[in-house]
Amino acid sequence: MRVVVLLLFGGAFFSRCANIMTPEGGPKDTIPPVIVKLEPDNFATNFKEKKIYIEFNEFVQIKNQNKEMFTSPAMKKLPLLTTRGKGIVITIRDTLKENTTYAIDLGSAICDNNEGNPLNAMRYVFSTGDKVDSMMCSGYTADSYKADSVSRTFIWFYIADSLPQTPGYDSTIFNRKPDVIARAQNNGIFIAQNLKPVNYRIYAIGDKNDNQLYEPGTDMVGLLDTVYNPAKMPEFAIWFDSLRMYPSAEPQLYFRMFTDKAFVNQRLVDAQRPEQKKALLYFNADYPRIDSLVFDNIPSDSVFMDPQTNGRDTVALWFNVAKLPDTIKGKIVYYRHDSLRQLSKTREPLKLAWKLVETKEQEKERERIEKEKEKAKAEGKEYKDPNAKNPFTLKISAGKEVNPEKGFDITFGTPAVKFDTTAIQLSIVAEDKTTTPVKMNFVRDTLNMCRWEVKAPWKEKTNYRLYLPKESVTDIMGYKNDSTVMEFATYDPEKFATVSLNVQGGKEKSRYILLLTDASGKTLQELKDVKRGKYRFNYVNPGEIRLRIIEDTNGNGKWDAGDVIAGLQPERAEAYFNDRGEDVFTTKMNWDFEINIDMDKVFVPMTMQNLVKMLDDKEESRLQKLYEEWQKKQQEGQGKNNQQQTQSSGGGMGFGGMAGGMKGITNTLK
Repeated sequence: MRVVVLLLFGGAFFSRCANIMTPEGGPKDTIPPVIVKLEPDNFATNFKEKKIYIEFNEFVQIKNQNKEMFTSPAMKKLPLLTTRGKGIVITIRDTLKENTTYAIDLGSAICDNNEGNPLNAMRYVFSTGDKVDSMMCSGYTADSYKADSVSRTFIWFYIADSLPQTPGYDSTIFNRKPDVIARAQNNGIFIAQNLKPVNYRIYAIGDKNDNQLYEPGTDMVGLLDTVYNPAKMPEFAIWFDSLRMYPSAEPQLYFRMFTDKAFVNQRLVDAQRPEQKKALLYFNADYPRIDSLVFDNIPSDSVFMDPQTNGRDTVALWFNVAKLPDTIKGKIVYYRHDSLRQLSKTREPLKLAWKLVETKEQEKERERIEKEKEKAKAEGKEYKDPNAKNPFTLKISAGKEVNPEKGFDITFGTPAVKFDTTAIQLSIVAEDKTTTPVKMNFVRDTLNMCRWEVKAPWKEKTNYRLYLPKESVTDIMGYKNDSTVMEFATYDPEKFATVSLNVQGGKEKSRYILLLTDASGKTLQELKDVKRGKYRFNYVNPGEIRLRIIEDTNGNGKWDAGDVIAGLQPERAEAYFNDRGEDVFTTKMNWDFEINIDMDKVFVPMTMQNLVKMLDDKEESRLQKLYEEWQKKQQEGQGKNNQQQTQSSGGGMGFGGMAGGMKGITNTLK
């Protein structure tokens, strides 16, 4: 039999007998309010009341009620919280179901009146029947791509026997209310209470809008591959995290959360015209199927369609026309989801308005130029504005140095309608300033009509000069470029590190994506279609790096999210840890850093035991960083001598030792 010993009011019962009085001039009050009275008492049965009174040992205030409070199961109208004396009154405004266990979870909404110390994990439980459901389970919610915890996630439990069996089409979270609701803490750990000893279908929902609804494409979601009965699950430990000030636990369940765009209804949500010859069409989902675009008095071959994002949910339209009206009218024919979520062809009108709105400075400048033109005309001269700037813009990604493996690209402000690539010159510049021509070609970016990649047989540690002659490029606005000269050098490999990878394990046909990132997680380089063998990251800047690995199960060269309707999990993405549990590595100039990767260890099946170990390692690393920060502050504040004394007197235990002490006091459920 499973014994319920969870701390239902978090820190409240740890300090039930404490006398919280802060004398004048004394230390700052950091202790949350303590519950001294409950009417009716917690875990009441045959509950028929409309008001609940909870009294504390001090005056309290209510903060962020709408974000913090939720009920399990959900009530149509949330209870109303008001303060009365040193307590709060919870007014129930909904008709309750019969023979149902309810929980009113106040989160951190109750704080003391003076310092605002929150009473975390506060929860009131009652039953409208003659017993309170008492089973429990725990779990962990993580971002399936970043492999980091997801905080404040709602966990929805559905009694499996009450759900229809529809293999390949699971619409549970769209058309049914959950039977029990739990919520994860900031560390991603949740402890679900008041469950029945039955099979549950369980989902995790990242409710961005705090509306107790799942919104596909906006909210993150996680699902499990099977049903779970809390009475048949392994035992787990619970303890009070005295640093974070809320209960934590060993997780039994693991949710890899993702943003599911597969179920987002495709539709045109907005159309704008930010520039005279540019319009933007915003769609609600990726890869819209556009059948035709027709505009009044504008030839179809004069309209360029340019996707602006990888998912192509935003499409730019460029108009290669000399003069355009202030309002362009037309129509679009595209495929839109109907009420049954079937894609069907639809026709919608388009009305794209644009008007030049001048600033006061622009107005003064225009008036000045007009006067100068009139004066020049009266004198029979041609006016040329000496301050006029060429409106044609371009950006060359080459700085002083260029990676020879990547080269560089040229981006124009607007699409080019004329690009004389034969006029562009690329040369190697020798030490004696003599030049040698280099053959090159230009490749237009499929996702950006304004961007062109420069391809050439680049050499390491070599000086180059790029020359764009005047008027070699004409853009859609009719503007032409000025002559441009750019000098740069390719990387000197001795100034960089090399990361060599030896990939082992995994299945013979398995494919992976390797992401080399900096310490903050920003991707620096990427390798696709990786299998067993040896690989290299060249030209790695000296400093701290990390390695992330994606299990590319379908071999399409990108990470794929899951599909909640089809019951598909997202592809796994994991951080690489060496045998010492380290995930941050330091590279040095002109140094080859070797990493051996065993894919069987990286993608070990996530059992409860492996999950607990993973989280223990992460927590140890987090506490070690906290301790190092504390050490640094001590050193800055007291000097090196005082810091050495602190370490020699046992300060080395730091936060890591405290963590061991916290987890040592656990409550095990059997």
